[in-house]
Amino acid sequence: MLLLPHLHGSHAAGVTLALVCTFAGNLLLVGSIANLIMVDLARQAGIHIGWRQHVRTGLPVAAGSLLLLWAWLRWGMG
Repeated sequence: MLLLPHLHGSHAAGVTLALVCTFAGNLLLVGSIANLIMVDLARQAGIHIGWRQHVRTGLPVAAGSLLLLWAWLRWGMG
């Protein structure tokens, strides 16, 4: 949100912000408050989810999302 004033209010700015937030949430444990809540609830249930466990799932999801985005931008909008 702090970057929006510097992107001059273009439509692409909103799309970029949404994509960056989504990828950050997929890739990083601290990229989304929902991730932190889920890890805390899991910990309370006796399940430990650390950085490595999260990145094992988050990295392929983020990479797959980027691949789909690239394909959509290359062929879907063309």
